[in-house]
Amino acid sequence: MKHTLSGYVEPTAAKLAAQLGLELVDVELAKENTGKFLRFFIDKSDGVDLDALETFHRAVLPLMDDVDYDYMEVCSPGADRPLKKPADFERAKGQPVEVRLYKAVEGLKSFTGELVGLIDGNVVILAEGSERAFPQKLVAQVAPVIELDEEAIDAALEGVFDLDDGEDDEGEENEDSEE
Repeated sequence: MKHTLSGYVEPTAAKLAAQLGLELVDVELAKENTGKFLRFFIDKSDGVDLDALETFHRAVLPLMDDVDYDYMEVCSPGADRPLKKPADFERAKGQPVEVRLYKAVEGLKSFTGELVGLIDGNVVILAEGSERAFPQKLVAQVAPVIELDEEAIDAALEGVFDLDDGEDDEGEENEDSEE
């Protein structure tokens, strides 16, 4: 007998994740050109590393013997993890988010602002000094806005991409470079 995603796979994986100190963010069974992919997205408060992904993969694999899939993947949802569950919205309160709608409102399908929360079935953000509420059934996705500090990135990568191109700082060739 083959097990279903919502009836067996998700609750079993969620229980396992909790036992390992992880959070099961999402599970999907996606049909792609090369076959059916069973994907688990796991996370924890300080992020997941390769060891956590491998530990979960090894533990969940034998539990999925009766599930119809070709390939299994265990992934981190990433920093731009969409908000889906009430706990996701609670955790992201006060953070900048992008709300994408299925249909345009006032000519726009995307709004950015500070998340106020998920209130009475509405996604509420503070944008341009006023609150905007979007009925959750009209919302395609809510995701954090990732702001990158280019100066901090440059400082962290200082020297990483400096390659010896055979020229000194003046644009002249070094003595030991080939001609």
